Amino acid sequence: MDVNEYLGLFLDEAQEHIQSVNTQLLKLEQSGSMDAVQEIFRSAHTLKGMAATMGYESVANLTHEMESALDLVRGGKKASNQLLLDTMFTAMEQIEEMIAHIEGGGNGTNVDVSATVKAFQSFIGHGEPEAVEAVDSPFTVDLYTDSVIEQAKQTGFEAFRLHVKLSDAVVLKAARAYMVFDRLQELGEVVRTVPDTEAIEQEQFDLSFDVLFLSQESAEVIEHAVSQVSEVDRVEVHVFTTEAIGEPEVAASVEAPIAPVVNAVPTPQETDEVKEQPVAQAKTIRVNLERIDRLMNLFEEFIIDRGRLERLADEVGQPELNETVEKIKRGTNELQSLVLTLRMMPIEQVFNRFPRMVRSVAKDIQKKVQLDISGAETELDRTVIDEIGDPLVHLIRNAIDHGIERPDVRVQSGKPEQGRLSLRAYHGGNRVFIEIEDDGAGINVDKVRSKALERGVLTVEEAASMTDNELAMLIFAPGFSTADVVTDLSGRGVGLDVVKNKIESLGGVVSLETAVGQGTKFQVSLPLTLSIISAMLVMAGEETYAIPLSSILETTLLDEADILTAHRERVFDFRGQLVPLVYLKEMFGIEAETKSQFPVVVVRKGNKLVGVVVNDLIGQQEIVMKPLGSYLEGIPAISGATILGDGRVALIVDSNDLF
Repeated sequence: MDVNEYLGLFLDEAQEHIQSVNTQLLKLEQSGSMDAVQEIFRSAHTLKGMAATMGYESVANLTHEMESALDLVRGGKKASNQLLLDTMFTAMEQIEEMIAHIEGGGNGTNVDVSATVKAFQSFIGHGEPEAVEAVDSPFTVDLYTDSVIEQAKQTGFEAFRLHVKLSDAVVLKAARAYMVFDRLQELGEVVRTVPDTEAIEQEQFDLSFDVLFLSQESAEVIEHAVSQVSEVDRVEVHVFTTEAIGEPEVAASVEAPIAPVVNAVPTPQETDEVKEQPVAQAKTIRVNLERIDRLMNLFEEFIIDRGRLERLADEVGQPELNETVEKIKRGTNELQSLVLTLRMMPIEQVFNRFPRMVRSVAKDIQKKVQLDISGAETELDRTVIDEIGDPLVHLIRNAIDHGIERPDVRVQSGKPEQGRLSLRAYHGGNRVFIEIEDDGAGINVDKVRSKALERGVLTVEEAASMTDNELAMLIFAPGFSTADVVTDLSGRGVGLDVVKNKIESLGGVVSLETAVGQGTKFQVSLPLTLSIISAMLVMAGEETYAIPLSSILETTLLDEADILTAHRERVFDFRGQLVPLVYLKEMFGIEAETKSQFPVVVVRKGNKLVGVVVNDLIGQQEIVMKPLGSYLEGIPAISGATILGDGRVALIVDSNDLF
């Protein structure tokens, strides 16, 4: 079997099981829940079987040790303690590294797990003989069976009795039994089963069955092989003895054939014919992201051609053509929504990484931190989700290291010993907002100001005119750091400029609010998708520009006489609020006629407003965002370009830069 074709499936499912274990480990640590132990055992067992099937023995061996330790806890033979929990957390970090190595083309042998294995074995206590509950043999021994066993022993085989117990949650019992028999045939020969093979094929058994088996392998090897099959709960292997040999009471009791036979194993075709059907579930398939990207690219071209068709239909002016174009537009709108939905994933996939990380970081620096997560179901484009994880990790580490105080300091300040870190996500228009808020000491603005003056980032006059939040934003400047001591978490001279650059490369914006002694809140604003957006097309001189609708609050007409001046800036009165004006023609150096009355597009960023003065409003249109290319990156107030229906290129205004 070529396992490479299943690599993608293995990696996806491995990540799901790793996340499940991480979540349940935190629950186990907080509440000691036995349900959590069962869930961890089930995920570790499945991961072990998957890894062994794919040939990744390092992962399989480590999860086997984890499973052995958990089996003692769930069986009530040992109690979970901090040694086990710490070892489990370490093991999961190592397994994640192994899976990442496999994803990069390796074989998962990049991590030295000897210390972790030794810690598991210390908990298990291999030096102490474990009491095993004896299971009476279900097999009746006759002369023919004895003869077969004796002949096998003369050729180096040993007879074993296997008791196999399937998981309570198993759905297709016959299929799992077939997988057990298939694994056994690689190691020897099946002599007999109880119940018989026909009953197993028809699922006429509870959750366990017994196998009389001949093999040249050891009992440990056989047990390890069978236990790797998914949804096998327990395997007991004993050497089979023939102390009580007797004649059969009736001839019919001797099953023929009794010698080792291949057809004692149910076939896959037979197991497909299952009497009891599982409960109906929603059917899903896994689709390679590259295929969805190709579909998106084709659809983007279709959107561009649709715009051209709409323009031509307007020029021709035939009612039938206009009606057909309108139907195409409605259909493509629905198709666009569907295509975009295919790329949307809950941000939970990113958020689930953080509870274990917060626990680990807080423990390393002797702090107590409680992480509260909300809005994990908020959906975001898969491309954005893949890229946003690392910036969020940096912001969370910064909050724990710089923001939340040590327990003794918090108590002296009248705060609870345990700090609180909140991670939230929610939709706002066509954007997603992610907030990371702590109840720590806040950013020392005076320290930021002095560092900025010391490094020549600010002049004294500039520093005096800036608000506390504006000064705090300087922590995102390249190479800026207020840390006095270099640690593994922060203070490495990098600052948060990498975070800011990454977020902005995704079309996002990062901002912060801070209050001394109360805490800091970082807010990251991201577009729902990076490809197709709704925009307002406007004119500045002879040039066409697109402003994303997600940032537009309103459009209005303004007279020259309504323009006011405040703090040497042009402003206008918008619903009782003075809003600054930005002239698009001046920003981009475009020659355009001056009008006594002109359109203004009011755009917003959070609770701030800016009026963008343009020459004309063309109308709303779906546009496809195209990058400008590396040689045009960094142009102020421009986030990309789009191709219009007439083939011309229109630049897309980044309204966030207008603030």
